[in-house]
Amino acid sequence: MKSNIKNVAVIGTGVIGAGWIIRSLAHNKKVIAFDKDLKLKKRLVAEIKRTWPYVKKLFNKKKLNLKNFKYVTSIEEALKDADFIQECATENYRIKTKLMNIIGKYAKPNAIISSSSSGLLPTRIYSKCKNPARTMIGHPFNPVYMCPGVEIVPGKKTKKKFLNKANKFYKSISMNPIMVKKELPGYLADRLQEALWREALHIVNEGYATTKDLDRSIEDGPGLRWSLMGIFLTYHLAGGKAGMKHMLEQFGPALKLPWTKLKAPKLSKKLSSRVISGTRQQAKGKSVAMISNIRDEYLVNLQKLRKKYENKIRR
Repeated sequence: MKSNIKNVAVIGTGVIGAGWIIRSLAHNKKVIAFDKDLKLKKRLVAEIKRTWPYVKKLFNKKKLNLKNFKYVTSIEEALKDADFIQECATENYRIKTKLMNIIGKYAKPNAIISSSSSGLLPTRIYSKCKNPARTMIGHPFNPVYMCPGVEIVPGKKTKKKFLNKANKFYKSISMNPIMVKKELPGYLADRLQEALWREALHIVNEGYATTKDLDRSIEDGPGLRWSLMGIFLTYHLAGGKAGMKHMLEQFGPALKLPWTKLKAPKLSKKLSSRVISGTRQQAKGKSVAMISNIRDEYLVNLQKLRKKYENKIRR
């Protein structure tokens, strides 16, 4: 998707900041990076060059144009021409709130300000920022230069027109934005990851399995399916021909069993209706058999591909 945003400022050049810089450069954006220490520039340029062979292959690019890249130690200079600002500071309310107050002062009036936070509330982060209508969360996934997901989370004062512009911008750098309806701590993916992480820690702590066992339980089972269709569509297929409706009828009672340390919500008619209609929409008219065929073909090809790399990881 085309976006008229060309000038991007990335505030903070750590792992996430570097990822945003690399992805933006790969899509011919003019990127100005800010960090306090000039010594960090050498490390950043080395990371850009290290990742480029992979980025080039993913996005079908011929060469890296470092003429579009500038590193500065003045935040005012970094922000003065930026149409889109991606902040990547430490995950801390005090630090981010103070930084957003500074960014708001120096940014152009309609420049979009997006924080790479992975769980903090935008309304609080931007509580002292000038013109909070153009502010939001843009939560990516590491490595940012490879993973296409980004959660766009509005604050209470964020205006829709700026969310739409951010959506177009992220799509213009080959990302697949997820529009979160309203702010909540942890957003979407991290809340799901956190639930899995907490349960895994309970299992390890109580001696039922090793960390390797648990990783393999995901790698060789749900993880393969999730990389294509996530949780809800996977369970839709588990219901057979009737899909999610039968799945909830058959496995719904299991929510009351002590399979997890997390308290499950009551499977009310309202919740069931939302889940059933949601998965029906995801299926887009395709039968369970049709989606199952797509899934199976994908899993075959994915496992063949994975064999080429798993020995390198487990060696």
